[in-house]
Amino acid sequence: MKILIGITGASGIGYAMDLLTALDEIDDIETYLILSDSATHVLKAETDADLDDLIDLTDHVYNNDDFNQNVCSGSALFDAMVIIPCTMSTLAKLSNGIADNVITRAGAVTLKERRKFIIVPRETPLSTIHLKNMYELSITGAIIVPAMPGFYNRPEDISDLQRFMTGRVLDLLGLRNEVSPRWDG
Repeated sequence: MKILIGITGASGIGYAMDLLTALDEIDDIETYLILSDSATHVLKAETDADLDDLIDLTDHVYNNDDFNQNVCSGSALFDAMVIIPCTMSTLAKLSNGIADNVITRAGAVTLKERRKFIIVPRETPLSTIHLKNMYELSITGAIIVPAMPGFYNRPEDISDLQRFMTGRVLDLLGLRNEVSPRWDG
């Protein structure tokens, strides 16, 4: 399975790092990373990791400004795309058909080719415009997964909250996992 991961400049880059770590541990998964410039600033602000740590977790890295890359074309064969975390700016661009960087162009390709597309927005509170943009993307086939971890797994630290979201994304990708405890009623 080939999975394209976009990381934008929203707070919550730990969600992306946890997902990349989980995907790196699954056989037969190829990951392709597109990182926005803002995401590199968030990486420094929110973690002790550096860009090489992210790159080490992925198989291929794309430049967010180079439209000559294959993911900018519908003929590029990848199975799914996840944008985690997703800024409201990126979400708005996708909702309105604006493809001004490789993340938004790859997202537009994912939508038009009807591939699995998971968007993990990270913002609060949500304005009516945010909700409208999420609705528009949802009716075009994207799966909107707000970064709202559950607490029934009794998280002890931030990594438990990140793993909850990772487990949900992996489930939506169709990848069986036990990353986070499941609700057992």
